[in-house]
Amino acid sequence: MGVLAVGATVVAGFGPSVLSPLVVGVIAGAVVANCIELPSRFEPGIAFCARTILRAGLVLLGLRLSLGDLGALGVRGLGVVAGVVTVTFLGTQWLARRMGVDDRLGLLIATGYSICGASAIAAMDGVVDADEEETAYAIALVTLCGSLSIIVLPSIASAVDLTGAAFGTWVGAAVHDVGQVVATAGTGGSEALAAATVVKLTRVVLLAPLVAIVALRRRPVRVGPSDETERPPLVPLFVVGFLVAVLVRSAGLLGPNALTLGADLEKIALTVALVALGLGVRIDRLRRLSGRPLALGMAAWVLVAGAAFVGTSIAV
Repeated sequence: MGVLAVGATVVAGFGPSVLSPLVVGVIAGAVVANCIELPSRFEPGIAFCARTILRAGLVLLGLRLSLGDLGALGVRGLGVVAGVVTVTFLGTQWLARRMGVDDRLGLLIATGYSICGASAIAAMDGVVDADEEETAYAIALVTLCGSLSIIVLPSIASAVDLTGAAFGTWVGAAVHDVGQVVATAGTGGSEALAAATVVKLTRVVLLAPLVAIVALRRRPVRVGPSDETERPPLVPLFVVGFLVAVLVRSAGLLGPNALTLGADLEKIALTVALVALGLGVRIDRLRRLSGRPLALGMAAWVLVAGAAFVGTSIAV
């Protein structure tokens, strides 16, 4: 898996900006899993990477963020970002129910489109324990629509004369993956890119409370050997770790070198974890998914772009 993760990072570095190492990692894992029959002795290690290493990477993701990023937006900006995330998350799940899409897959798609693409989907997968095929499908959808955004959003912005910070705000609120945000907003210049980055990172901050709320709502009750009810933690520990990492970054406890190291370790951990998830994907089972999830993904893309456009007109 380490070799696959390194390969995914190298390929993503030389490939188009729409391909993050996480996406390439899932693809690489799926290709290997469907071309080579891996020995059963690898299964414990794959499971460890898909669960424990994933959570470690999500904790390190918190080091990207600072509470100062939230302050830069102001109350109105924060309200708009929270509104876009809420409308996209709840609206996508409503559409999923109307379209007959599986509850877990609908939740993963809603999370990916409303927050930050593959990383958010992986985080929510840790709560709902979805099938590898569902996780891979959701990641494929947000990657597809995020890639289309690089072409579509600048074209729309040009048609309606949306430029500068306003364009960047729209992109930051509407596009999923950080790399795709940079690629899209970069077409509007440095002012647009700066605004998009702040808005995007603010969306990422909302990952922790969103996952925590879903975890509480889906928290099962288990009966132990002594017939006493047992519950998992109120909030997943990796969510607590994510918030602690945000506070550490905000307090300035780490220098630039440490933050750079943390970012590198985060990328490595998440790529390894996504490779492990990809190793659990079986193409024959993936084919059984109907075209409804694809239709849901396209509808969710329109929903988040529309909600973000309305929000931008309010905030800017």
